[in-house]
Amino acid sequence: MKAVVIHEYGGPEVLSLEDVPDPVPGPGEVVVKVHAVSVNRVLDVGVRQGTEKQRGITLPLIPGIDPSGVVHGAGIGVVSPKIGDRVAVLHRIPCGACPQCEAGRTSDCERSETVGIHRPGGDAEFVKVPATSTIALPDDLSFAEASVIARHAPTAFLLLEDRAGLKAGEWVLVMGAAGGLGSFGVQVAKLLGAQVIAGAGSDERVAIGIELGADHGVNYRRFDLAEEVMRITEGRGVDVVFENISDPDIWPQALASLARRGRLVTAGAHGGGTVALDIRHLYHERLRVIGGAGYRREDLDRAMAAAADGKLRAKIAQTLPLSEVARAHRIIETSVPAGKIILDPTRG
Repeated sequence: MKAVVIHEYGGPEVLSLEDVPDPVPGPGEVVVKVHAVSVNRVLDVGVRQGTEKQRGITLPLIPGIDPSGVVHGAGIGVVSPKIGDRVAVLHRIPCGACPQCEAGRTSDCERSETVGIHRPGGDAEFVKVPATSTIALPDDLSFAEASVIARHAPTAFLLLEDRAGLKAGEWVLVMGAAGGLGSFGVQVAKLLGAQVIAGAGSDERVAIGIELGADHGVNYRRFDLAEEVMRITEGRGVDVVFENISDPDIWPQALASLARRGRLVTAGAHGGGTVALDIRHLYHERLRVIGGAGYRREDLDRAMAAAADGKLRAKIAQTLPLSEVARAHRIIETSVPAGKIILDPTRG
């Protein structure tokens, strides 16, 4: 099969399209013929650049964390999915044996593996995963949309509902509202009955947040974010900030946008990761800052059900053949596309 292989860290030129052996499913495993896989700023571009070595990466590596496609082969003992089924691959594979997994908290698994990080990923014609690490797709959901929804929407459910405890009627500020995770933060917050403010770094991206269902929007590169949030909420502030950027210039404003006893949840740091924290404000206002990542199986099931009902949408900026993987990485490195860049290994 054709696959993208990283042998050394560096620029997009280190992405090598090669012939590698087809994967063979072992007991309990399936092989999926990949029809779509997205290019992620951190877990694809950052991995290739070498800025994510702390994740335990071993080269050579086939990247691509969120493939979707059609089941091509199945190993001994696999009852579901069946050959020919349309599925999305779940990027996190919990160990099933650590205390967190045994307690049912697979989102906090202590020894999970990630497709495209710790094992061969989806930047290839085929990918092999445990059968339990797939989910069936609604008939009318495209592979490109499925990859993006399975990657981000379950995490939005986990952060907003489980970690932040968001309730209907509360106010939410979603930072990076046009991004991969932020766009689902907007949609999931609305599904949970919240009033949503879309924060983004340009008027165009604010408009995307509004299009996805946000009630208000703020361009935090043009306006003072906290002042605008207080104006919109009539001086109250928001109950939850869905942050996921960690930009040192705007993170303090996001925290200052919280109402008393507000909660800030985050699972991202592509804006830098090191920010100033006003501790006095934190304890005087009884605020909480909550980190989290991953998802629960119920989050994934809810995301796919919402997608089937047309209540979740994925923004796709461009779809390219696998042979143009370097171009896809350059787009991510040099711009902030309004939607996901998708690779389709079935295209010539």
